[in-house]
Amino acid sequence: MPDTNHKAIDDRLTHDAEQSDYAAFARQVYATNLLSDPYIDGTPRFALDAAMLGSRLANDLIIAAERVAYLHQELVEILLASPQLVTDYFHLTACQRAMWEAAGGMWHGMARADLFVLEDGTIQCCELNSDTPSGQAEAVVLNELLYERNARTHCAVRDPNADFAAGFVRLLRQSFAKRTDAPLTSVGILYPTELTEDLAMMTLFRRWLEAENIKVVTGSPYNIRRTKDGIEVLGNQVDVIYRHYKTDWWSERVPVWRDAPDYLDALPLYEPLAALLDADMRGDITIVNPFGAVITQNKFSLAFMWDEIARFTPHAQNWIRALIPETRRMSEISASKLSTERAEWVLKSDYGCEGAETVCGAFVTQEVWNKTIAQAKPEHFVAQRFFHVAHDSRNRLPNFGVYVLGGAGGGFFTRLSTRSTEYNAVTASTFICP
Repeated sequence: MPDTNHKAIDDRLTHDAEQSDYAAFARQVYATNLLSDPYIDGTPRFALDAAMLGSRLANDLIIAAERVAYLHQELVEILLASPQLVTDYFHLTACQRAMWEAAGGMWHGMARADLFVLEDGTIQCCELNSDTPSGQAEAVVLNELLYERNARTHCAVRDPNADFAAGFVRLLRQSFAKRTDAPLTSVGILYPTELTEDLAMMTLFRRWLEAENIKVVTGSPYNIRRTKDGIEVLGNQVDVIYRHYKTDWWSERVPVWRDAPDYLDALPLYEPLAALLDADMRGDITIVNPFGAVITQNKFSLAFMWDEIARFTPHAQNWIRALIPETRRMSEISASKLSTERAEWVLKSDYGCEGAETVCGAFVTQEVWNKTIAQAKPEHFVAQRFFHVAHDSRNRLPNFGVYVLGGAGGGFFTRLSTRSTEYNAVTASTFICP
């Protein structure tokens, strides 16, 4: 029998064994009663092998995430000192401007920096999700499920997400303590209740808080009411609102593509937004994450760092050059330059995330790229310099999502893909091996 046939048989046996292992793991996932979807379109959603980080790399990633968060804090301070810059540089709607002004510079609670290790060993951050960071349930539970498996096959591994629950509760308590000396007894979590993918996160947050004897009420913005003393969620007075409802969904919704139809629900959430902003400004409620994230989540913030780098402190300028890929407002780059340099740029909408509002020139045809340039509204897009990510041992591209809680690194959410984090990504556990 030819050697090629032996290889085909070996590959098939390996594939069958991996499929069997994953089927057993999928049953463990279902048994958590938390993560209910180990498959996406019939293919595994998770990786059984972990992203194994050396302690030095893990520390470098955490430092990078904390520095990126600090850069956003400097940005906010610059804008507070020169308010006209918000008007001149950012295309905020009326309600978005109200969020920014009501927040008084408060923007941070929990964020997630999406970091990449490049082929030359440097680290780049494509964005900081400071508005509604997600992935916590997958990050924590996947590490719990796969810890023993990886502890057997590697050195004495450490779970960087083991203290996530304590960090989350501490964040809410410390945020509440800035307003009052009273103990935190109740939290209202606002999220888009129609999106089932957020249920695992909400359930996990509820478990963590209730384990600390903190009452939890979940609902949508439509379930809140302003009272003389604060905010009620579904009739329950709460001390803290944990906001997992995107700032651009609270505001007017404007299509970012020229050929896109208007949103059916384009009007802002006037009443619940007014209730929260009023309670916040009067000191009657603590909001995590604060509405100032309407600026820090906007990708024009990254362009501002490059366009106005001289306004930042010297060490911040160094961090911008080292950690933030060159980012420019689309309106400042000619269409012909973008077209010619297709492989060098990624177009991203101001508040979009993965999917149709992020187009990587290197991964689409020239025809698709030119159509993207023609249809994108420049006032809502940035162009970010494309970078080359280092592959792991299985030829996958790791995206290390590093959580920052109150300015300090607090956990890892790693996704692996064969092309780009926007295509065919699977979620992996993350462990640190000294």
